[in-house]
Amino acid sequence: MMADRRTLILTGASRGIGHATVARFSREGWQIVTCSREPVPEACKRDPNWSHHITVDLAVPDERDRFVAEARAALDDGPVHGLVNNAGYSPKTPYKERLGCLNGDPDEWREVFELNFFAPLELSRGFAGNLHKGDGAIVNIGSIAGHIVHPFAGSAYSTSKAALSALTREMAVEFAELGVRVNAIAPGEIETAMLSPEYETLLPRIPMHRMGTPEEVAGVIFQLVGSDFAYVTGTEIFITGGQHVL
Repeated sequence: MMADRRTLILTGASRGIGHATVARFSREGWQIVTCSREPVPEACKRDPNWSHHITVDLAVPDERDRFVAEARAALDDGPVHGLVNNAGYSPKTPYKERLGCLNGDPDEWREVFELNFFAPLELSRGFAGNLHKGDGAIVNIGSIAGHIVHPFAGSAYSTSKAALSALTREMAVEFAELGVRVNAIAPGEIETAMLSPEYETLLPRIPMHRMGTPEEVAGVIFQLVGSDFAYVTGTEIFITGGQHVL
């Protein structure tokens, strides 16, 4: 890898917001190291900036350690300029019932927190030295569900994203000593392949009367990592079309 290029590490890259974020950073000439549970699509492998992809399950602690080790080796333990903690899990029932505090499987709660909370914490710690070398920035991908009771997102997912929001503030203070900024975003209803048809009923709750796009979310992530936001840390940006203010 070329030492003079800026480097992004991104989790959950195979679809949706993660895939759009890779595309945005690639257009800007960044070299990109990613991971997901699935291999990347063939078309993405032809992206010359998408230099390394690791198939890994970040809900498993040993797999998180493996990802950090392999990614650092791929980078020759060099500087990292951006870490985007995007991988997440929201359990669903076959009959579309919201999984709440009374009916959610406790083991699934633990799996949700392993991926949505502990993975961002441990990866940020694992790459802390590399981020320090690059005067880098971390962006944690939260959710509007971490701030309001959402009609479709279950309690395990919502509370894990609320915990991630608090973690972002705590990390911002500690990582500032390393010269690393830490921020989060809270997307609302974003048009991805994972969005089910019932989300259309939420449009009246959105002041802008439309859903967002993965590309719009990727644009905010890109700005948070870049130099224009060099004095911004400990902040969470809502990307909701105004939904969170109602």
